[in-house]
Amino acid sequence: MTSSDERHRRAWPWRADERGGATVELVLLTPLLILVLVFVVALGRLASARLEVDSAAAQAARAASMARDPTTAAALARSLATATLAGHHLSCAPLSVSTDTAAFAPGGWVAVRVSCTASLAGLSLLALPGTQTITSRFVEPLDVYRAAQ
Repeated sequence: MTSSDERHRRAWPWRADERGGATVELVLLTPLLILVLVFVVALGRLASARLEVDSAAAQAARAASMARDPTTAAALARSLATATLAGHHLSCAPLSVSTDTAAFAPGGWVAVRVSCTASLAGLSLLALPGTQTITSRFVEPLDVYRAAQ
């Protein structure tokens, strides 16, 4: 009398000993899966950094639109963008904040462009080389009925 294992080996001799195959596959694939997971986290952190730069530019443009003169508008925009990015723990080297006050008059507009060069090593769990420059620009209208100096 033959056992079922012996019958199985006779029917498929090339598949006679596959015990432990799943363990080997798991050992080989686990580092790859972890690497893919860390890469996805890095992409998420980069997307988060882009949202933070967008937020800083929008808040800076809003603050600049409340100022009474172009010089104060530029100073407010720079200080608020710097504070917003520091509050989100995003370090930019260098951080550039430029304020366009060409139409700074009642009924006009003010535009703020924030450019942040962030290290990829700081944005991810991996020590990725290089930097990523993130730029955002927002325009805020100025009140028609305000007094400008």
